[in-house]
Amino acid sequence: MQPLAERMRPLSFDDYIGQEHLMGDGAILRNVIESGSIPSFILWGPPGVGKTSIASIIAEKLEAPYYALSAVNSGVKDVRETIESAKKQKFFDNNPPVLFIDEIHRFSKSQQDSLLLAVEKGIVTLIGATTENPSFEVISALLSRCQVYVLKPLEKEHLIKLVDAAVSKDLILRERKISVKEYDSLLKFSGGDARKLYNSLEIVINQFPIEEDVIITNDFVEQTIQQNIQQYDKTGENHYDTVSAFIKSIRGSDPNATVYYLARMIEGGEDPKFIARRLIILASEDIGLANPNALLLATSCFTAIERIGLPEGRIILSQVSIYLACSPKSNSAYAAISEAQAKVRETGPLSIPLKLRNAPTKLMKELGYGADYNYAHNHKSNFVLDEYLPEEIKSSNFYKSGQNLQEQKLVERIKKLWKDKYNF
Repeated sequence: MQPLAERMRPLSFDDYIGQEHLMGDGAILRNVIESGSIPSFILWGPPGVGKTSIASIIAEKLEAPYYALSAVNSGVKDVRETIESAKKQKFFDNNPPVLFIDEIHRFSKSQQDSLLLAVEKGIVTLIGATTENPSFEVISALLSRCQVYVLKPLEKEHLIKLVDAAVSKDLILRERKISVKEYDSLLKFSGGDARKLYNSLEIVINQFPIEEDVIITNDFVEQTIQQNIQQYDKTGENHYDTVSAFIKSIRGSDPNATVYYLARMIEGGEDPKFIARRLIILASEDIGLANPNALLLATSCFTAIERIGLPEGRIILSQVSIYLACSPKSNSAYAAISEAQAKVRETGPLSIPLKLRNAPTKLMKELGYGADYNYAHNHKSNFVLDEYLPEEIKSSNFYKSGQNLQEQKLVERIKKLWKDKYNF
């Protein structure tokens, strides 16, 4: 028997829950699908939010051959055979066959290269699904030929609708008397993942004898799922929970917890490059100017992992993870860019002072572009007291120093140069 998550996979817009910005009435992706002429695109979002379900709807609605591959168990040979089959089914001006590739981020460069020509020549329309940023995981030549649609995490209201839909519409569950008294624990264990939600619901319902009424409460869900936690997590669906614990342990300067969660990810088969990328982000977001060497080491870690992979790469990941956990912390760079972006969104593109503008033509020079610009290197200490922000926000202070030795050295220099302009 199919799992509940598969039985409940939607085949029409009416059954699809969530992603209103893409699949609601008049939304961009829905319009594209309804037009019947679909360009190649990539669906990017966390697990269990409806990427494969969108592909199922397309397969149901399109009058075109449809192929599906999973990057987990498909190689270059499978891709080429599928493309050859698609060539034979493309007739005149009809829509090209659709090729859906789940977890496309797991394809190597050579596997992605094998898709390129077929997409470029319109032999197939590619639909890729990925939980990873396609800018990192999809080769640029292929990415440039695909639209990217971003799927959002499911909200509480969506998850409740999914539960109610399963209880009332599933061919098996609707034959039983099921009452959902409380939803909170089901939603908590799902983590916003519809597949995990349905897995939890199925586990809970299966605890009741077939002849008994099913009454679902928070306490019963907690007790049942805790007892079945190994079954629940055996497919690696706690991926995001584990990496979250890993990152928060580094941020919290706990090397023991850091290396434990690192081991959990490695033993669970996590892509080492995924871990290394998270270390690069953390090195700037959580350590930043408190220890600039952290970013250099994290970047070197990614390069090393690319070259040697596992199992030896685990030692490099351990070294760098422990170093980052033990490093002083500062989020001042992260906070500064966040504040600056908020100001840009608030004020719009303010006029850049004329003295700071580029003046590549005579006309621009005549209009005052670049005039009165003070070249810092012509002044003592390579510094001149001047104003660089637009007039409207000249008093704004985006960078606020972290309380650590490294940044305090930088701050002392800035205070000495700017006097009272910067208030740290």
